[in-house]
Amino acid sequence: MRSTERVAVAESNQANDLRDDGRRLVTDGGVDFDAPESLLVVSNRQPYRHEWADDGDGGHGDSGDSGDNEANGADVDSSERDVTVDEPTGGLTAGLDPVMRATGGTWIAWGDGSADRAVTDENDRVDVPPESDDQYTLRRVWLSDEAVDGYYTGYSNRVLWPLCHGMTELLEFRPTDLEWYRQVNRQFADAVLEEATDESVIWLQDYHLGLAPSMIQAAAPAGATVAQFWHIPWPDPSSFAACPNARELLVGLLGSDVFGFHVERYGTAFLECVEETLPSATVDYRERTVEYDGHETRIVATPMGVDASSYEERARTIGDDRWDSLRERYAIPDGCAVGLGVDRLDYTKGIPERLAALERLFEGYPEWRESFTFLQKATPSRTEIPSYDRLGRQVRSTVDRINERFGTDDWQPIVYTEDYLDRDDLTMLYREADLMVVSSVRDGMNLVAQEYVASSIDGDGALVLSEHAGAADALGYPAFTIDPADVDRFARTIADALGAPKSERTTRMAALRNYVFGHDLEWWMGKQFAHIEAARFPSVNRRMSDASRSL
Repeated sequence: MRSTERVAVAESNQANDLRDDGRRLVTDGGVDFDAPESLLVVSNRQPYRHEWADDGDGGHGDSGDSGDNEANGADVDSSERDVTVDEPTGGLTAGLDPVMRATGGTWIAWGDGSADRAVTDENDRVDVPPESDDQYTLRRVWLSDEAVDGYYTGYSNRVLWPLCHGMTELLEFRPTDLEWYRQVNRQFADAVLEEATDESVIWLQDYHLGLAPSMIQAAAPAGATVAQFWHIPWPDPSSFAACPNARELLVGLLGSDVFGFHVERYGTAFLECVEETLPSATVDYRERTVEYDGHETRIVATPMGVDASSYEERARTIGDDRWDSLRERYAIPDGCAVGLGVDRLDYTKGIPERLAALERLFEGYPEWRESFTFLQKATPSRTEIPSYDRLGRQVRSTVDRINERFGTDDWQPIVYTEDYLDRDDLTMLYREADLMVVSSVRDGMNLVAQEYVASSIDGDGALVLSEHAGAADALGYPAFTIDPADVDRFARTIADALGAPKSERTTRMAALRNYVFGHDLEWWMGKQFAHIEAARFPSVNRRMSDASRSL
């Protein structure tokens, strides 16, 4: 519970900050301030992973919308064996890394690399990145195989993942998984409390840590602020009713001072679930706040962006010979238009629905036979969970059937690959694809859509985007929107996008690029820190907002 004493200490500290360096809070005019000076990031996935060079990849990784970490081959001193370091290459980990390097903060995460223990000190800490002048602390939490199976594979991904995506029929509840989830959340909370001071901003990431906020809030130093960002959707009350510990989860999350989502509708669903499940909570839909047990939580929504400039720069510097090589590797005939899908093999991504639409396209629009190839890059994920294993087998067999039905000796309608693609290969596919399909049946955001737009440097491409992805709330009309369940409309939209006049495609792409570059990852992080800052110092922020309105 956040006490009056804690608020008073925080606001006193903020007054000093304003005198010392002139930092500004949120005003009606926007956001203009630096990252918190004492930042604690907490996530399941770590930004750097140390591996024995001869072991290969033994990590479990976190779920995300795109990309795998690449080993950069940097050696770390070891008396017995060489160690390599996986660096962050995309998404939140890559975006926060420079912020942490600038602030010298602490990142707390699961140490899942084979050499992680060998390089940490007696307090489970290691300075990252290796051999850099601007390092920060990585504090690792150690999990047993049983804990990983129960907390990560079990409750996080057999219960919370399908629940939050509205697929309660796929929920697999094993009672021991919930106990492991509690225990691991306590491990993370204890690690945070060992690192936190009364100046700390504690920023937790995603659904793996749903109970930790209240654990931290109950014992955090006066002045510390707890925030959490939920990167996946939030279910409506009817779906949330299937949660085996619904009340406990909500109470855990309401330990946050700020609780963030990508889009407003997820926040509204959360407020509805609180209202139905916790009768003693006071829910204010207008102010987007919940007061529970004397503590206020503010619900905010900001669509996450990508590091658009880095994708554009990479797309401009890759040689055309790489595209020639990719065409040859995947047997895409010269002159064929190319469609692209980049997904984890996850039932939320709408890959079966996409394949059904492509089959309908080749049925109903025969002019695209032998003149359009769809390349589907898929990454197997969580294969130890039966629903994921079934999906992989279904997708592969469907691709084979469609290719058998429509393919010729010189052309396959669908090229399916589970190959690892490095960043240059992936960016080249984004750059050259005439059409990108994101057909999620439900998705928190889906950053692949924005990566495609940022990489489309010629401005001539088409994004076919599910209306059920958070990205559709952000990108809107310039994308060709579809409902993945409506196969006929889906196929027709692909045909419309492929056949659209160049003037229409370039107009739409220009609008998409304008949004993506104006709302990139740096913009998103600035908004997050603005929300956190406003929650940390409410009376100071009110005074500044009142002053700005009077000007």
